[in-house]
Amino acid sequence: MARRRDPKEAALAEARCLNPHPEQVTDPEFLASDFFDARDAVQVKYEMVRKVEAGGAAVTEAAAAFGYSRPAYYAAAAALDAAGLEGLVPARPGPRGAHKLTDEICAWAEEQLAASSQLRPAQLAGPVEERFGVRVHPRSIERALARYRERHSKSR
Repeated sequence: MARRRDPKEAALAEARCLNPHPEQVTDPEFLASDFFDARDAVQVKYEMVRKVEAGGAAVTEAAAAFGYSRPAYYAAAAALDAAGLEGLVPARPGPRGAHKLTDEICAWAEEQLAASSQLRPAQLAGPVEERFGVRVHPRSIERALARYRERHSKSR
């Protein structure tokens, strides 16, 4: 029989804030409070940084007590300093932008579309592969051109 997942755990996982190793949090003050939740990675990292900065604990001791390494402590402290609590939320995984359909390819595609009113973006998959050696799905070209047009219409 499948066990039901805790709603808070599900919400933390969806927000990418679920601590993968809550059992490694051993700080007695943290564990003594009902307010704190070792499953919440943002809260754990914040309290780890606070223990050093406000509590005067050594970095090595605080990092170990909260289940992190020294480099992880320094990364959390820098992220908190740069972006506040939001900086402690892990970034979304995966590519950060188009890696095949570069601005150069999009500009060339726009030129081709401007030169022929009969040509559609989806029809450029073959020519893009021939000219640039990049194999892409026709729908990817449509989406990339939409993003390209949006970026370049705002800069004018």
